[in-house]
Amino acid sequence: MDLQEKHKPKKPILFYYLIAAVILLLLNALVFPSIREGSIRETTYSDFLDGLDHKEIEEVQLEENVIYYSVEEDGKEVVCKTGRIPDDGDLVTRLYESGAKFTEEIPTQQSPLLTMLFSWIVPILIFVFIGQMLSRKMAKSMGGGPGAMMFGKSNAKIYVKSSTGIKFSDVAGEDEAKELLTEIVDYLHYPEKYRDIGASMPKGALLVGPPGTGKTLLAKAVAGEANVPFFSISGSEFVEMFVGMGAAKVRDLFKQANEKAPCIVFIDEIDTIGKKRDGQVGGNDEREQTLNQLLTEMDGFDGSKGVVILAATNRPDSLDPALLRPGRFDRRIPVELPDLQGREEILKVHAKKIKIADNVNFYEIAKAAAGASGAELANIVNEAALRAVRSGRRFATQADMEESIEVVIAGYQKKNRVLSNKEKLIVSYHEIGHALVAAKQTESAPVHKITIIPRTSGALGYTMQVEDGEHYLLSKEELENKIATLTGGRAAEELIFHSITTGASNDIEQATKLARGMITRYGMSDEFDMVAMENVSNQYLGGDSSLACSFETQTLIDKKVVELVSTQHEKARQILRDNMKKLHELAKYLYENETITGEEFMEILNKSDSQNEYSGS
Repeated sequence: MDLQEKHKPKKPILFYYLIAAVILLLLNALVFPSIREGSIRETTYSDFLDGLDHKEIEEVQLEENVIYYSVEEDGKEVVCKTGRIPDDGDLVTRLYESGAKFTEEIPTQQSPLLTMLFSWIVPILIFVFIGQMLSRKMAKSMGGGPGAMMFGKSNAKIYVKSSTGIKFSDVAGEDEAKELLTEIVDYLHYPEKYRDIGASMPKGALLVGPPGTGKTLLAKAVAGEANVPFFSISGSEFVEMFVGMGAAKVRDLFKQANEKAPCIVFIDEIDTIGKKRDGQVGGNDEREQTLNQLLTEMDGFDGSKGVVILAATNRPDSLDPALLRPGRFDRRIPVELPDLQGREEILKVHAKKIKIADNVNFYEIAKAAAGASGAELANIVNEAALRAVRSGRRFATQADMEESIEVVIAGYQKKNRVLSNKEKLIVSYHEIGHALVAAKQTESAPVHKITIIPRTSGALGYTMQVEDGEHYLLSKEELENKIATLTGGRAAEELIFHSITTGASNDIEQATKLARGMITRYGMSDEFDMVAMENVSNQYLGGDSSLACSFETQTLIDKKVVELVSTQHEKARQILRDNMKKLHELAKYLYENETITGEEFMEILNKSDSQNEYSGS
């Protein structure tokens, strides 16, 4: 289970208004009960008649058994009350003669508390209530939550450790990152042994890596292991519509952190507020003020209290250098894509959450999922469980896991897309062209699977190659073989149908990218030697490249890229010409069966011609 989010119990403001109203009413009933009654004087019926005779009564209110009347004494109006004699038939006549006015109700002196309540407090409450309603609507229209209009307040989520919080054991495939973060946990547990030697813990640690590698999960695991409060906030939450509000939120966040120390503050996607300051007039003042406040706070707070700042980003090259200097985020922790062993461990961790067959080979699954992130591996396991449910099984099998890899890579099978016989035949030769060129080259990854079943990604078929082990370096020959393999599909179409189709668009794109990288980035050309002609930024987000050379050099680069791809294209055509019989045989088998496994492909490829003739007779 995750760390549990701790919410401060908040009562609506209407609750406090209600309490105040109840207190006022109780005061009115208990403390001032006699104000109204005390303002009415009890008199006798005789006094009332004398007042009529002397024309001293100004207003009269007749009820069935009671008479209220008002007289003036010392310049003030006094309300009197007396009993009424039912058989007094001359009363109305005497009232007319006295000139007294008949009224429906004689106003009496009200309680001063009630007067204040209805004159001042109730209108104020009405305006406050209307203001609350308007502020909620404004917050909702701006996309914020209930606290969106609480300017200057940090809306960081505060987590406390649950009984089964995230631990380092729940994070697999990132051993180096866990080792570096373990030191932070040890410092939070035993700060005295660091103080004894005079060592101080880094104030900030920056987690960098591609999306989906588990940076946020690692930060929560640190909080779970250290058993301390965990503040989590995204960099975008500091950005406000009013200038200065982001800086105020930073101040409030660090104030809360100091109060809760020792604790961990985690800022996700810090590149939102931590981008390099360009110094241009009219720039993003709000973002720069927020960044300046963050730099100031990280310099100002006392690191000995045990407040550790963690941050995560996919774009470390865009961060301001002042943010990365010693004393701030001086520890950089890479969270890279997992290797083969890491992928296997991650698959095992996520497989514990589902029912799975005993004979599932996680090593083979991890090998086929080369380049997958932790999030993608979790998705693969979940897709396998969903496929098992759709098939009516109570547990996931090896086949479910393998199919789920294809779902993540190429999408679901598109069952409503039916290829014509001609298109199906073209796709069969195209995919076998890829596979045959790959298999006939010495330094090429083995073919794992070939299929011509259309996928939701738009692919009409694909050839999957799986490396035998983990490779971190690629030689010039291996890159050239990859380009030749990519051109193998188009080469097969040219040789068999003497025509070309649009099916090679993705192959062309990948082959061109590889060839350009060999010349501009890897120094694999005689003309340019070891000179970089291209700069790459945002390496964790696909890599944005820009040429750093003259126009004349760019023209020469384009020429060399075309020559390199053309050479490998001709190499692929020659391989297919030399293996034309196998090309026809394998394409026919794929056309009939729609899918070929790597073992079936190699078995047909390695059969001698005499065996083919015997099996065909």
